[in-house]
Amino acid sequence: MDITIHLNQIGKKFGREWIFRGLSDRFAQGEKIVILGGNGSGKSTLLQVVSGFVSPNEGEVLYHKTDGNAKDLLIDAEKVKDVLALASPYLQLVEDFTAIELIDHVSFFKPFVGHMSAEQILDIVELGHAKEKYIKQFSSGMKQRLRLGLAILADTPVLLLDEPVSNLDKKAIQWYQQMISDYGKLRTVIVCSNAIEEEYSFCNKKLSVSDFKK
Repeated sequence: MDITIHLNQIGKKFGREWIFRGLSDRFAQGEKIVILGGNGSGKSTLLQVVSGFVSPNEGEVLYHKTDGNAKDLLIDAEKVKDVLALASPYLQLVEDFTAIELIDHVSFFKPFVGHMSAEQILDIVELGHAKEKYIKQFSSGMKQRLRLGLAILADTPVLLLDEPVSNLDKKAIQWYQQMISDYGKLRTVIVCSNAIEEEYSFCNKKLSVSDFKK
């Protein structure tokens, strides 16, 4: 399924302050985009607006899909979540689940690439040794690796990553980059980054939130 994302003059404000405004763009299937900005710049808010989890104050975000007859179809806003996967260091995991229970739970809502089993996913994210361990016992790095694995291995055409190398050591960053290489080739990938090149070295398009301050 080919997905095109249209940002039409979107703006978001908190109180009277505009975080960004007048932003229009188009993301085609397979593009790799990085949203750049410092801490508190609004880049994560922009990603949440693109995902549909947060509504803009102005403008609209539209997802279109192309069917087998090359016909362009608008995706209903309530079904946008079905075509994307999101990983963020601030995304809460269910702490009272074990790792394997969490993956089984997530699989009810979104399939994984190749219908992978929970054990296969844990092996890929290099957490097989912790499959019966409760999430609340995980280190911050283990939690981030699991968040990334759940999103990158989801069978969706769109992948959204908010500061993906947060809490990752050098070895884990290399693992992340390999995961994107292995599972992100044909997908639209949008990365939020505080100018950490390891996060977005594969991106071919840059978008700076500071360009849309009003």
